[in-house]
Amino acid sequence: MGKPKKRTSPRKTGTRRSHLVLELARKVNATSPVKVRTTKRESSKQPSVAATSK
Repeated sequence: MGKPKKRTSPRKTGTRRSHLVLELARKVNATSPVKVRTTKRESSKQPSVAATSK
């Protein structure tokens, strides 16, 4: 079966495949100890306070 790639209607948001996958990944990350990559910004390691104050 085909997967949604781009949205078909111009006003309906969130139907693009990448957006659907992102939504599922965030749901998994909320409950699972194993984290899934979402976006570069969200998945990056947060800089520690000690490292930034040097």
